[in-house]
Amino acid sequence: MNNEGLNRTFHVGKDPTQENEAPLRVNVDVLKLRLIEQKRKDRVKRTIILSTVVISLGALTVLTY
Repeated sequence: MNNEGLNRTFHVGKDPTQENEAPLRVNVDVLKLRLIEQKRKDRVKRTIILSTVVISLGALTVLTY
């Protein structure tokens, strides 16, 4: 039997915590900008949906009279 496959997986799965010993830092300004962009996108979506509903109701009202 050939043990190459077993040896390869043994070396890969040894200890993944040793590779990432440096503490990760988070830039708060970048996170704030992402949050602002997401809120802006949500506001645009809400505005589009609301305006579509209002225009549809207006069109239906005009068509019924």
